[in-house]
Amino acid sequence: MKVCIAGAGGRMGRTLIDAVQADRDLTLVSAIDVSGSPAVGTQIGGLKVTSDLGTIERADVLIDFTRPEGTLAHLAACRELGVNAVVGTTGFTAAQKAGIAALAERIAIVLAPNMAVGVNVVMKLIEVAARALDPSYDIEIVETHHRLKVDAPSGTALQMGEVAAAARGTTLEADAVPARHGDTGERRRGSIGFASLRGGDIVGDHTVLFAGAGERIEITHRSSSRANYAEGSLRAARFLAGRKAGLYGMAQVLGLDAPTGGTAA
Repeated sequence: MKVCIAGAGGRMGRTLIDAVQADRDLTLVSAIDVSGSPAVGTQIGGLKVTSDLGTIERADVLIDFTRPEGTLAHLAACRELGVNAVVGTTGFTAAQKAGIAALAERIAIVLAPNMAVGVNVVMKLIEVAARALDPSYDIEIVETHHRLKVDAPSGTALQMGEVAAAARGTTLEADAVPARHGDTGERRRGSIGFASLRGGDIVGDHTVLFAGAGERIEITHRSSSRANYAEGSLRAARFLAGRKAGLYGMAQVLGLDAPTGGTAA
């Protein structure tokens, strides 16, 4: 399978390039970055990084960990060129997610805020716990990332909240408390709280706390290397081989949900 990496000059882009080149079944054929990036014109992994989106056509699949605006431009190019895509970008608005779903009517896209295999297993554990524990168990989600991360709460934390809310038959929009400050009053039953910590070079830590009367359950995932995200991304890329157009999530890639075709990530 031939692969194009978007955001090739970034830390995740370089990690992905190394992972693709170490894989016997994948071939790196294109590396792109935004116009103006210092990486454009340089050699990474034996390829010259370019801002020419036309080079995506060389690939069977694009793997994109950039920023929402860049990802949407890359996916539009993929749609026109008939190239499938794996997207690990976070920070999309509801309207941007709807735009991705529309693009997935023409190409196959795996969209997930966290590609790490372990994180997606944790999502299943959160679903089971939230379904079994009634709203008397308070849910709090704490995430910690490096100082350079620009969005909060993290996309992974938000997905954890969405999974927990859906398991309880509600929505994150209805129950989320993204931050607390000052005289907030008592905690509202059924709400899902978030706390975001930033510092150093922490790759990503997430804990979902279910706090009941007399007991608490904590489900935690800690990433110490971006290689975990790369491993999951390559699994997602292989999953797309021969796949019909649609929007898929990592649960389908990993077989944690029945593969019923293209469904929202």
